[in-house]
Parts: sequence; structure tokens; C-alpha cells
Amino acid sequence: MMQNVHLAPETDEDDLYSGYNDYNPTYDTEELENDTAFQQAVKTSHGRRPPDGVTRPMTAVRAAGFTKAALRGSAFDPLGQSRGPALPLEARNEDSPEEKIRQLEKKVNELVEESCIANSCGDLKLALEKAKDAGRKERVLVRQREQVTSPENINLDLTYSVLFNLASQYSANEMYPEALNTYQVIVKNKMFSNAGRLKVNMGNIYLKQRNYSKAIKFYRMALDQIPSVHKEMRIKIMQNIGVTFIKTGQYSDAINSFEHIMSMAPNLKAGFNLILSYFAVGDREKMKKAFQKLIGVPLETDEDGKYISPNDDPHTNLVIEAIKNDHLRQMERERCVEVVKASQYVELANDLEINKAITYLRQKDFNQAVETLKMFEKKDSSVKSAAATNLSFLYYLENEFAQASSYADLAVNSDRYNPSALTNKGNTVFANGDYEKAAEFYKEALRNDSSCTEALYNIGLTYKKLNRLDEALDCFLKLHAILRNSAQVLYQIANIYELMEDPNQAMEWLMQLISVVPTDSRALSKLGGLYGSEGDKSQAFQYYYESYRYFPSNIEVIEWLGAYYIDTQFYEKAIQYFERASLIQPTQVKWQLMIASCFRRSGNYQKALDTYKDIHRKFPENVECLRFLVRLCTDIGLKEVQEYATKLKRLEKMKEIREQRTKSGRDGSGGPRGRRDGSAGGDGGQNCGAGSRGERLSAQLRALPGMEEPYDSSSNKELDASYVDPLGPQIERPRTAAKKRVDEDDFADEELGDDLLPE
Repeated sequence: MMQNVHLAPETDEDDLYSGYNDYNPTYDTEELENDTAFQQAVKTSHGRRPPDGVTRPMTAVRAAGFTKAALRGSAFDPLGQSRGPALPLEARNEDSPEEKIRQLEKKVNELVEESCIANSCGDLKLALEKAKDAGRKERVLVRQREQVTSPENINLDLTYSVLFNLASQYSANEMYPEALNTYQVIVKNKMFSNAGRLKVNMGNIYLKQRNYSKAIKFYRMALDQIPSVHKEMRIKIMQNIGVTFIKTGQYSDAINSFEHIMSMAPNLKAGFNLILSYFAVGDREKMKKAFQKLIGVPLETDEDGKYISPNDDPHTNLVIEAIKNDHLRQMERERCVEVVKASQYVELANDLEINKAITYLRQKDFNQAVETLKMFEKKDSSVKSAAATNLSFLYYLENEFAQASSYADLAVNSDRYNPSALTNKGNTVFANGDYEKAAEFYKEALRNDSSCTEALYNIGLTYKKLNRLDEALDCFLKLHAILRNSAQVLYQIANIYELMEDPNQAMEWLMQLISVVPTDSRALSKLGGLYGSEGDKSQAFQYYYESYRYFPSNIEVIEWLGAYYIDTQFYEKAIQYFERASLIQPTQVKWQLMIASCFRRSGNYQKALDTYKDIHRKFPENVECLRFLVRLCTDIGLKEVQEYATKLKRLEKMKEIREQRTKSGRDGSGGPRGRRDGSAGGDGGQNCGAGSRGERLSAQLRALPGMEEPYDSSSNKELDASYVDPLGPQIERPRTAAKKRVDEDDFADEELGDDLLPE
């Protein structure tokens, strides 16, 4: 057992901690100065370190701003703001050669652009001068650049553009030798890519000089240098070659060129020239074949727009006018219709004829439209109904209601389910005043087509005529649900509420109307009148003023605004409106009397006296003017008072005699005759109090215009007449002038009353 037991030596018993001071001498830093290997390493790349104070960055943490310097107590500054502002940019040295070259290059570009602009404006001389100046400066630029940099840095694009523009301006100014020389400089310079295309321009110049052989030569040289991928350009050059051969009389060569074009990319010019070339050589058979190819070329324009001039060129307009209805065009239309009639699409031929009539309508050629539509009177029922509907519409436009009613009957008898025919028939009955019967036709049209908005609109008008306001309102509210932004419908709803004495609803709908047509002066004046009747003078003034701003010739609006300023005692402003009224109605004495009254009220008696004298010269039999002249002359103490008083007595006596005769002959007709001379007072017993006069004036001017006046400020158009558009499901129904006849008799303007004149 004891053989595996090792006893510690006796020396270990003297030092229990021996061995702890033993270490590798490599880690001994005290002897590094004497360590030869370490000192050698320091002298190598590891030893090439920055001086003390600048520490090597730790790349893993430097981007976040952590450095050894920060650990030593410096502030955290990742953006380096403590270093102060950046150094200012170095100022550009304008005297340096590079800057001078840059500025000169900019100037050359500007000259080239100015030359092109002058050419486009037609100033060819200025364009040439700019091009020459650009050429001179470009040569200076090249010399300066060669002195500073190597020749490889020369701007070839700028040189090319300068030379090309110069050649173009020479050609535009008909300086052909100079243009050819400049083109030669470009073409012979091998550094310019694709310069061979400019030989086309040189060929064009030779063509203008009638040097046809050289023109063909240069065209062919250009054709050889243009790759086959540029098909369109090659075709154009070949077309130029063919035209040049025609000019030289070499028709066979021209035929070869045009035949190649027609086989590769046929176009109208090449086809036409090919026919002429065949005609020149007398080959009729090939002429026919060439013509067949020509008519197969697409026109590249639509049928409707090919007879519309693209510009205002008088020559082009004359040509279009000449070919619009020439023999070829007539034959084309006739053949087209004949072919369609002989085919299985015979209904399409009828539609084409009706469409032709509609085209005449759009061109305002009513006689041709009527003649075209009358050809359908012996056709089948559906076509006859469509044609008769349109004829009824045309005669309705001409206010020939008997003819319109006759064709409307024919349309209804041919097709009882045609809503347009029933609507037009209702219109003719409405025009004759039979509103109950008109309503029956409109109802039948609605039963056949519930989406016929014209019938629904017209039945609403009919109910309004019959004073069945609730039913009329129901119709227009239904129509408003279909046509949300129809100004006519909005006006009718507002007008019906006004007739039902509901001004709040009327104003609300008129506000909606103004949101749709904000510049409609009639709607604005109507809204102003409603606010005025409710006593809201400020709102009334706002809408009347807006109405005047958009249409300053409405007498009623001018009248109201003038009276408003009189009530508010701004007489100078009232004078402006009454002066405008006197310009619009120079034969109405009342406006001039109002002007004189405003001068008198404002205290300007001399101006008032001069105005009354001027009125007396124009209207010597006006009693009111003489009455005020007598009063003013008396107050001022003028000698003319006796003269005016004598004239006043004579006129009053004549007026009494005239009124007695009128009363005995025609009882009750003296009022209008008394107003014939423009006097609003009539008799001499009119109150002179300012307060009562102002009340009467404002009361009269607050009166609304006729409640039955329609929405449209230009004319009283309400009824819809319709015609059938055969080419689509929608029916085109324009507004017609005939609708004016329906309302003019009922919507007479109000006569201005006596209270308009002061005192």
C-alpha cells in the first residue's frame, strides 16, 4: 500500500508559498527598454504612430461619437459642432481661362437659340445675323480651348449645331452658295457622326436652283448613307427623287421610284404622282391600277373632320369649300346610300338619310333638312314617325304651329309609342292654349317612356298654367331628382313656391339656382326682390347690386338701386343709376326728372335748375318739369318765373280739356294717356312732403317683376321640342326659340307707376 504514497521533501516545509513569483520574462515591462526584439518592432510600421495627444480611433465606436478623448473628460460632440463654422467656399475666379471658356460657350448657345427664334418669327435677316455671330464666337471658343486643353476636349456638338444653324439660315435667306459651302464643311468633317444625312438638304437646295442632276445625285448619296432601319426617311428621300425625275421629264425613272414607295409604304402623294406619271407616258391600264391603290390608302382623318379647316388659311378654306360638295363628293354619297339600300342593311340607309337631315339642322340649313325629311312620308311607320317628328320640330321652330301640329299628328299616327312625337304634339296644343289636352299628351308620352324629361318638364308648366300648383311642384321635384343641376328646374320650383306665398322656400331654391349659375342676373334680381319684400334691405341690396354688376342694363334693377340710395339719402350715388337709366331709355322723361330731384334734395339747386331747363327743352309739354321750374325760380328769385308760370297754366288747362274729352269718349282711359308724356304725377294736387314721397317711391321699387317671368334671362324659353336621333338610343332635344311664343303674352312687364316721380 505504501508504495503509491509519495512524501513531500523536507525543503517544502520551509516555504509554503514558493512558485508564485515565477513568470514568463516576456511580460516583464520593466526591461522593455533593454529588449532588442521589442525595440526593433517599435521602429517598424507599428511604430509609425501619430504624436502624443492624437489617439488612434476605434472604428467600431467612432461613428457613434465614442473616442478615447471622450473618456478623458471631453464633451460628447458626434457632429463636430465644437469645431466652429465651415470655411467659406472658394470664390470663383472669373479671370481664369476655364471660366472664360464656360461663359463664351454659354453665349454661343444663346445666340443659336435667338437665331432659331427669330427664324420662327419670320425675321430671317436677324436670324442670319445671330447665326453669323454665333459662328464667329464659336471659332474664338475653339482657339481658346485648344490653348488651355487638348484638342480632344473640343465640344463637337456645339460646333455642329452652329454650322448647321448657319447653313439653314443661309438657305432661308436664299443665299444658296453660302449654304452649300457650309453644308460641305459639315459633310466633309469625319468627326461629325451621321453628317451624310445633310446631303438631303443640299439636294433640296439644288432642286430650288433647278439643278436637277445634282439634286438627284445628292439625294442618292444621302439614300446610300441612311441605314435601312430608317424606313420613313428613306421613303421621303425616294419621293423627292421621283418628283425630281418628273421635273426633268424622266417619267420612267419617276414611275420606278413611286412604284417602290407604293409597294413599301403607300401614301396619298406618292399614289397621286404615280397616276400622273402613268398619264404622262399614256399607260391607261396602269393608271387604273394605280388609282385602285390610291383609294386604298387610309385618309388618316375622320369623316366628320376632313372638311373642317385646320387653320385660318384663306387658300385652304377656299379649297375645302370647293370640294365639300363637288361632283365627286356627291357621287360618293349617292353610291354609298345606293350600296346600303341594296344590301340587307336597308334600315341603316334610312338612318343615314335622317342623319343627313340632322346634319343640315346643325348647319342651320332648314330648307335642305325639310326636303330630306319629306322623302320619308311614304316610308314604313317607324321611319315615317321619326321623320315626321323632326319635321314637326322644324315647323315649331318657325312658329308655324299648323304645320307643326299636322306633322306631329302624322308622327303619332305612325308610331303611337313615340314619346318625342307625343311631346311635340303636346307643345302645339299648348301653344293654342288648350292646357288640359296638352297635359294628356304629355302624360301619354311619360307612360310610353318614363325617362322623357321633356314631357315631365312641360306637364309641370301645364299644371302651373292651370293653377294646379301642388301638382306642378310635384312634377318639378321629380324632375329635380333626375336632373340635379338643371337651372330651369330649380327656377320653376322657386317660382312655384313664390306663387304659393312661401318666400322662405322660394329664397332657398333660388340660392341653389345661384350656386349653379352664379352670374345669372335675373335670378339674382329675383332673390333681391324676395328679400326686399321680407323687409331685409341689406340682403336685397346685395343681390340687386350683384345683378347690376353682371347685367347693368336691367331697368328694374337700376330703378331699385336708385330708390335705395334715395331712401338712404345718398343722392350722389342715386344720380349715377338714374343717369344710366336715362342712357338706356333716353325718351323717358322720368329718369331725368329723378336726376334733377336728386340734385335738388342734395342742395345743389343750380345744378337742379339747369337739369330742369334741359328737360323742358326736350319735353316742353311736361307739366311736372314746369311745376318744379316755377318753384325753383321763385325760391331763387329769377325773372323767368313768370314765363314758366304762364306755360304751366296753359298746359294744365289743356290737360283738363283733354281729360274731359277722354272721359266722355272712353271712360277710364285717361290714366294711360295722362302718363303718355312721362309724367308720374298727373295732377297738380300731388303731396310735396318728402317723407310720403320716399315711402311711395320705395314701396313701388320694392315691387317684384312679373312672377311668371321664366328663368332664362335672354328669352322666355320654357317648352321643349324634340327630334329623333336615329344613330343612338339617346334622343337629342334642343331648346327651341318657339318656346318664347308660349309665355310672352302672359309675362308682360309691369308699367312704372306714378309714385316714381318725386313731389
